[in-house]
Amino acid sequence: MRYARIRDPAGTVRTGTYDDGVVTAAGEAFDTTRDDVDLLAPCEPSKIVCVGRNYADHAEELGNEVPDRPLLFLKPPNCVADPGSTVTLPAGKEQVDHEAEIAFVIGEQARNVAAEDAMDYVAGFTCLDDVSNRDDQNKEQNWVRGKAFDGSAPIGPCIADPEHVPADASVELRLNGETKQSSSRDYFMFAIPELVEEITTYMTLEPGDVVATGTPAGVGPLSDGDHVEVEVEGVGVLEHEVRQD
Repeated sequence: MRYARIRDPAGTVRTGTYDDGVVTAAGEAFDTTRDDVDLLAPCEPSKIVCVGRNYADHAEELGNEVPDRPLLFLKPPNCVADPGSTVTLPAGKEQVDHEAEIAFVIGEQARNVAAEDAMDYVAGFTCLDDVSNRDDQNKEQNWVRGKAFDGSAPIGPCIADPEHVPADASVELRLNGETKQSSSRDYFMFAIPELVEEITTYMTLEPGDVVATGTPAGVGPLSDGDHVEVEVEGVGVLEHEVRQD
C-alpha cells in the first residue's frame, strides 16, 4: 500500500491510501490534482537524518573521499516542504543544488537497533530532494546554513510499504523534463540496515522521522522557475517548483 496526507476542502488533515493521485480516507476519495485539496508531506518528522556521500560517484564529482563510516547530518522540521510546493532559494547565493534521494520513514521508536532487525522499524519509503546551498556548505563544518534553510527538504508524494519498493529500486531526478540524476539502491555505500544501526547508536529515531540515504552523481544548480521531479521506483514522483527571491 501507499499512504499520503491531504488537507481536504474543509481544512481537515486526513491520511489515507494513495493511488494515481487519489487519496482515499474514511471511505471518501480526494483527487489531489484539484485546487481545493492540498497534498501534504506524508509525515511530520521531528528530524531528518541525512547521509552524505553514500554513492561513490557523488563523492567523486565533489572531489571528496568516500567515508569509512556513514557521514551524518540533520535537517530540522522547518526544512520539510510539501509535494507541489515552491522552494524559495536563499537570497544572494550563487549555487543551490538539487539532490535526489531515496528516503525511508521510521514506523516505531528506535534506539540501539541491530542491523538484522532494522527493517522492522521502517514504515516505508518516500522521495526527498535535499536542496543544498553550496555557497555556505563549503564554508562551514556543521552545514546549518547549507542544508537547514526553510523548505530545503521537499518530501513525498506518499509513503510506500517496503514490499512495494524493490531492493534495487531506482532513483531519478528530472529538471525541467531533462534527466540529471539516475541510479539505484544497488550503489549505496552503506545499506539501510547499516544506517539504522549506526544512527540509533547515537540518537533515538521517533515514528515519522525520515532518513535520507544520500544522492547519486549528477547534482546541479537550481534557478528561478525550475520544475523538479524526483522519482523513486515503487513510490512515485515528487514534484516541486523553485523560486529565487
